Amino acid sequence: MKTEFRKASATDIERIWQIILQAKEQMRLRNSRQWQNGYPNEENISRDVEKGYGYVLCLDNCIIAYAAVIFDGEPAYENLKGEWLSNQPYVVVHRLAVADEMKQRGIATLFMQNVEKLSRENNIYSFRVDTNFDNLYMQKILVKLRFTYCGEIMYQDVRMAYEKILQ
Repeated sequence: MKTEFRKASATDIERIWQIILQAKEQMRLRNSRQWQNGYPNEENISRDVEKGYGYVLCLDNCIIAYAAVIFDGEPAYENLKGEWLSNQPYVVVHRLAVADEMKQRGIATLFMQNVEKLSRENNIYSFRVDTNFDNLYMQKILVKLRFTYCGEIMYQDVRMAYEKILQ
């Protein structure tokens, strides 16, 4: 499987939005509260792309996954109820979504591994992420990739926060 991991462009937004809508529906069908309150919306995605945060994973030039990959920090992470593994600069992933036709093929894991590689290339060796308590799929990926549960953070609701120190 030949994939390409790259920054998203404005011309990718329509396809990214389709994938986000698919992910929202999947979460709804699994009775997850995550992404059921109007977030993320098209404006979030456009802003991600505009700021250079949007990344896509493509297969044969077709986008199959999307996430915001942010090296600027996450303000909510400053108020962790718990303890981070490190105090060093970090990368964070938000809004990870995989196209329906590619689910259960390790695409989310591959996306996260590409973020790890990008982070190392940028000399950033800490990777943080958060997810809802009811997003068992993402929790499973984080365990598989050897992230450590560090505590809780608060947005509109409580989220589980994880960190991985990259080698």
